[in-house]
Amino acid sequence: MRPGEARGRTERDDAEEPVTDTQSSSPSLENLLHETRTFPPSGEFAAQANAQPSLYEDAAADRLEFWARQARDLVTWRTPFTETLDWSGAPVARWFADGTLNAAYNAVDRHVEAGLGDRVAIHFEGEPGDTRTVTYADMQREVSRAANALAALGVESGDRVVIYMPMLVESAVAMLACARIGAAHSVVFGGFSADALRSRIADAEAKVVITADGGYRRGAPSPLKPAVDEALRGEGAESVEHVLVVRRTEQDVDWTEGRDVWWHDVVDTADDVHEPTWVEAEHPLFILYTSGTTGKPKGILHTTGGYLTQAAYTHKNVFDLKPESDVYWCSADIGWVTGHTYIVYGPMLNGATQVMYEGTPDTPHKGRWWELVEKYKVSLFYTAPTAIRACMKWGEEIPAGFDLSSLRLLGSVGEPINPEAWMWYRRVIGGDTTPIVDTWWQTETGAIMISPLPGVTATKPGSAQVPLPGISADVVDDEAKPVPDGGGGYLVLSEPWPSMLRGIWGDLQRFKDTYWSRFPGLYFAGDGAKKDEDGDIWLLGRVDDVMNVSGHRLSTTEIESALVSNDLVAEAAVVGASDEMSGQAVVAFVILRGEHADEASTDEGSARIEKTLRDHVAKEIGPIAKPRRILVVPELPKTRSGKIMRRLLRDVAENREVGDATTLADSSVMNLIQAGLGKPSED
Repeated sequence: MRPGEARGRTERDDAEEPVTDTQSSSPSLENLLHETRTFPPSGEFAAQANAQPSLYEDAAADRLEFWARQARDLVTWRTPFTETLDWSGAPVARWFADGTLNAAYNAVDRHVEAGLGDRVAIHFEGEPGDTRTVTYADMQREVSRAANALAALGVESGDRVVIYMPMLVESAVAMLACARIGAAHSVVFGGFSADALRSRIADAEAKVVITADGGYRRGAPSPLKPAVDEALRGEGAESVEHVLVVRRTEQDVDWTEGRDVWWHDVVDTADDVHEPTWVEAEHPLFILYTSGTTGKPKGILHTTGGYLTQAAYTHKNVFDLKPESDVYWCSADIGWVTGHTYIVYGPMLNGATQVMYEGTPDTPHKGRWWELVEKYKVSLFYTAPTAIRACMKWGEEIPAGFDLSSLRLLGSVGEPINPEAWMWYRRVIGGDTTPIVDTWWQTETGAIMISPLPGVTATKPGSAQVPLPGISADVVDDEAKPVPDGGGGYLVLSEPWPSMLRGIWGDLQRFKDTYWSRFPGLYFAGDGAKKDEDGDIWLLGRVDDVMNVSGHRLSTTEIESALVSNDLVAEAAVVGASDEMSGQAVVAFVILRGEHADEASTDEGSARIEKTLRDHVAKEIGPIAKPRRILVVPELPKTRSGKIMRRLLRDVAENREVGDATTLADSSVMNLIQAGLGKPSED
């Protein structure tokens, strides 16, 4: 059964009838879509699962002792901690503060010492087809060499190092080498511009930048070193003393003598023995920048002990990791927090074997991912909804050409997943048997916060469902009161958690204003959410993307889900455009599935598709959510991380000049969308 009866609406169902009071009669966020499908775990999976129902009971009985036990069981401490949490400086937490440890030792050395040095840590696959197999003993030697090389370049504990790299083994080595000497790393995604890189270097006052000549993307070398050179020519980057460069593509690069150093000259020749720097649990581990609404990036600060604890705990239990037998693959880039927590730290703390792929999912062909699943017998796969929807658009015959029988668990991360994309993922990629863990978390939370537990939770398509054991999350209204089951509002976290951000680098007041001022005493994530009749949580996207249509506060996510549930549609993005009558009108941009794309090439076909989809949304949700306009487009404007830039779509919908599109993966997409701009529907 598909999402059906509309729920939670006020008495007005006509989206085109104006109301004068847009707040008093409207809840915080209306709950419209209603999902009834559930998938309980098989008895076989439940019996072998790492997480059992008792995990919730243990956490509820004594939350702090629960986290202390995770920290002792999953992390090796040089000096054991005696205090679990100090919240006296709220909203800045101190977890396990009197303990000492080292992140690189936990990720690498202790496995070698335990006799697991020959276990494969990383199966690397380059986009051109080159491969490399790296064991934990190899990683120990590589990380030690890189740590010695960084120390020789003057990097000390407490310094900051910016990493601007493609997806290479050396990228993980660089992060762990920084951690080994107590220097905080700040990874900047390789798709960011020189200006974005400069602002992050300047804010962190980085001493060294680690980069590569380039990487391979969509079948061609993509340069990186020129952006570093340009960034360092600008004002604010004077702190950088050296640039350490990995040779990957062998492109010609400019060279600044005395500043620039080849990785192979100084790392490959360094001593492969290095004593880790033992740091306090609250010692900075990394800074990761997110875009700020003011234009100044926010440097999200994470420290060592609590972050490592929750990274290891969530990776073990949410992915049901069996390190002796599983092959794990997270398709994220290390430039994002997903790559930090679920490629470098979580999996390696748990001694996992994983796949690392340099390139894009459609190079050299659209079955590249599934080819690698078959080749390495991947059993645990973690990716983003935008990638799943792209694979849906390409057609299920592509994954059907590969043996995916090794997969036993699938994960989703990055944004709410449409129920139909969830169902496609389970059926086509998971053979209709694999559990799916739909995870909610943020750069700021450091690790997964809300997710089904495989083997325990009866999963629901499109829902992250429940806070993990040890996590306190709720959905509240404008007065910070929990909404009843069936209601919508704002997602908040009500108790501190180990991997939480410790602040915004260099700006404590901004940290307080951004995350703690909306609801005093509660962390406000900035996301809208709803509870279903069972109390399970459904994420509805950023509250910035909520539309106010004739007094009804509607989530773009739910309308997008309704559109994608129609067989015509591969992907959809919805925005609210200013409207004199209703305040905002729903405007939808849709990509049709391949077999239907030609239908929109004529005015008659386009009109028929638009009417079909408008009627479908009205049936699935109700007339209040029926789009005023539906535009069929060839692509949607996305950043390199796969996020849809709805701001640009609002510009199109309101006939404004399109704003800054420099962060798009392909800026020509906006030209294609504008060229296909149609007339408003008469319906």
